Amino acid sequence: MKLKLLSVLVAASAATNAFAADADQKTWEVTSELGAIITSGNTETTTLKGGIKVQHNLEHWNNEYKLDGIYKEDEVEDANGDKNKQRTNEKYSISAQGNYKLNEDHSHLFIYGSHVSDYFGAYRSESVISAGYGLRLLNEKTMWLSAEVGPGYKYFEYPDDSTEIDDNGNSLAGEFEGEVIALGKLDYNWQISESARFTQLVAVEYGDTNTKTRSETALLAKINGSLQMKVAFNVTNNSDVADDKESTDTETSFTLVYSF
Repeated sequence: MKLKLLSVLVAASAATNAFAADADQKTWEVTSELGAIITSGNTETTTLKGGIKVQHNLEHWNNEYKLDGIYKEDEVEDANGDKNKQRTNEKYSISAQGNYKLNEDHSHLFIYGSHVSDYFGAYRSESVISAGYGLRLLNEKTMWLSAEVGPGYKYFEYPDDSTEIDDNGNSLAGEFEGEVIALGKLDYNWQISESARFTQLVAVEYGDTNTKTRSETALLAKINGSLQMKVAFNVTNNSDVADDKESTDTETSFTLVYSF
């Protein structure tokens, strides 16, 4: 089923309520995010977006686990004037990061791993593993800014329809490549008021074949003690893509976020 992976994600998001009820709130923090847009009539569209973030806070470690997915179908008119629904976006990602606390205030060593499966992106799949150092640059009562930097390794797959070629003129469609990369991340949070929070995340993966830059700008408004509305604008830029691919992908989302 083409919605199988996202259905599992949405089900897991709902199931986290039972998990959180038995967990120590000071040790575990779970956030589930879900959004859906379905239209019918003159235009038919289906968009599903879901995610789960789990933070595990220990004496010497802060660990974070993430699972995200998005699926979209649009009604497209073919050359004969017939309208058919086509998948126009499908992307899943999973990541885990362990932060080891150092003696200095708000500093840590980290190890990070992620995998992205993207059916319509510049690359069909990407796996990254890295390690490095993190430091909180700003630590105020209502806002903070953290930075991370370190080396890593990326293993990626070209799409089956890629027009990229190697130095010998051979097609790279469906082929895998790997390279050493450098990673950097800035994470900014501002608690505007008791019910509103602004976040800005910028992450860069620099390599010889491609530099990938990701940005998420988001505003969260509290509906009640645990439920929030989130409006986010995401930008992903790849410096080197095939001629038939756009270098920049954008996504605007409206989701409900439940934290416990």
